[in-house]
Amino acid sequence: MIYLWLKAGHIIFMVFWLAGLFMLPRQAIYMLDHEAGSDGEAKWAERMGKLRKIILTPSMLIVWVLGLALAVSTGAFSQGWFHVKLLLVLVLTGYHGWFVGQTKKMVQGERPLTEKQLRLFGEVPGLLLILIVILVVIRPF
Repeated sequence: MIYLWLKAGHIIFMVFWLAGLFMLPRQAIYMLDHEAGSDGEAKWAERMGKLRKIILTPSMLIVWVLGLALAVSTGAFSQGWFHVKLLLVLVLTGYHGWFVGQTKKMVQGERPLTEKQLRLFGEVPGLLLILIVILVVIRPF
């Protein structure tokens, strides 16, 4: 029974994490419309900060804890598909950290990415999600 609770929690917090990763680039795009130091920029900075602190980072940490607990309980570390999934989740975690760093630069008045770049980078979580779900459901190797 504990396996099912771990799995349910892992899926729930994965959805929260990915929803946050889909929202963050969009919020960064909205921030681009405002001058550095303006009230509009301050509102978007506050929104992005809350998204990071309330949803993104806690969800990511819970996904990792529950995912590793699931892997240990099912012996997934000996399965090839899991190694690739783990690599992709590491890439997703790195993307998370990198993008949070970009938004923190934006809050400081910098504009390290263009709107087009933000839109392109906003697709990364979706592509990784597709690959991860295929690996977990199909288990091709």
